[in-house]
Amino acid sequence: MRLNPSRRRLITIGVAAVILIAFVLLGSNVRVPYVALSPGPTVNTLGEVDGKPVVQVTGGVDADPSGHLNLTTVSLTDGLTLFQALGLWVSSDYQLQPRELYFPSGVSNDQVREENVAQMASSEDNATGAALTYLQRPTAVGVGPIADDSPAKGLLEVNDVIRALDGEPVSTVAQVHEKIRALAPGEKVAVTVDRQNTEKVVEVTLGARPDDPKAGFLGVTPKVVSADPNVKITYNVGDIGGPSAGLMLTLAVIDHLTPGDLADGRFIAGTGTIAPDGAVGQIGGITHKLSAARTAGATSFLVPAGNCAEATTDVPDGLELIKVDTLTSAMDSLEALRTGASRPHC
Repeated sequence: MRLNPSRRRLITIGVAAVILIAFVLLGSNVRVPYVALSPGPTVNTLGEVDGKPVVQVTGGVDADPSGHLNLTTVSLTDGLTLFQALGLWVSSDYQLQPRELYFPSGVSNDQVREENVAQMASSEDNATGAALTYLQRPTAVGVGPIADDSPAKGLLEVNDVIRALDGEPVSTVAQVHEKIRALAPGEKVAVTVDRQNTEKVVEVTLGARPDDPKAGFLGVTPKVVSADPNVKITYNVGDIGGPSAGLMLTLAVIDHLTPGDLADGRFIAGTGTIAPDGAVGQIGGITHKLSAARTAGATSFLVPAGNCAEATTDVPDGLELIKVDTLTSAMDSLEALRTGASRPHC
């Protein structure tokens, strides 16, 4: 049976309409396995978040340093539909990345958030240690994160200050590691701690190190803290996670503990992880951070050396990229900015 032309056209139009409606429904509702990265907010580490100082140093030299030492962030947009992903893909402000890079299979969103919070807490601890070590301030060994299956769980507490092990005084993280590793799993160690200005002796039965079954394992992450009871360093970064704020937080602590202003009237931004020994590590999303910094008004940006190659692929006009690999090199470059001397660039 042959269909007349007009009826054939109606059927063709109907089928096309159904396909179009199906495509629109799928494109508007089906989630794609990608996230979008874009420039995030910048935060002045010398300023405030929600009415509280980002970095507060009690007993510092300069209670209110001025200027801009901004940490930078990357915004992540999740739950993209096909149409949203296509729209962001053609935008120069966004970059699509596989979702599994940020939300691994088998790990819940809450676990990812908890890990980001833990990384920021570790970054803050490292910032304190790096600043105090650089300034050659007296330091002690504090108790950082305690693993849930740790031998010290329920016995030691985060922010305890370790004064001695089996009666032998300790003052550095290396000393704690050395003394614990010299003991065997199953041995008991008497840990003398200062807990909120009260001395306690806590006996812990050591476990075995995962990487060396013959070595003792306390199960805490030691951190560098101030040995001066008059100096207290606290942080309030707001809803920001991850480790990449370390360098800028360190510089803010140093600014509080030294006279003068490190920024010297300039708007300086930057990024990079920090280790207690002052090593600066590379981060992700560098081009988005450069864009965010320049939009906020920055004229100089401290770039981890490991990010320089990527950073130079998309440099905003008017933004100087200063290469740093250690806290010392960052401090030297800030001094060079102040005096007009040469400094290393990406």
